Amino acid sequence: MNYEDIKKLIEDMGNSKIDALDIEFPDGVKISMKKNTAPVAQVPVVPMPKENVQVQNVQIDTTAMKEEKKDEKDEKVIKSPMVGTFYASNSPKEEPFVKVGDKVKKGQVVCIIEAMKLMNEIESEYDGEIAEICVSNEEMVEYGTPLFKLK
Repeated sequence: MNYEDIKKLIEDMGNSKIDALDIEFPDGVKISMKKNTAPVAQVPVVPMPKENVQVQNVQIDTTAMKEEKKDEKDEKVIKSPMVGTFYASNSPKEEPFVKVGDKVKKGQVVCIIEAMKLMNEIESEYDGEIAEICVSNEEMVEYGTPLFKLK
């Protein structure tokens, strides 16, 4: 199985409703993928007594929630397209591809992820400014792990 086949498999799984996938090929290659899914909290419904119920006017200040949603919309996240090891530069002696505060363009290389002895250059999907580097150099990352946050 070559790199393009693996990349296509990852994309197909990302676009499907499947949460986990395990494949073992006759040549001994094993692929195991799992999506990052947050559990949904279930709130029990408690019936209210019908006697002596008073309804009060309740107001909720939604300005803080609107500002938080606005901040989330303004923030763009570059996520890992694969499982592997994150490298901020080509070699330990070189400067990192990007630092906090750097402006990046769509298609610009921002890091390398080593997967199965292959060095994969990861390009920015957006134009923007690096607001946060979410992982450390040589840290293992999973599929979908946030790598960079952009403003």
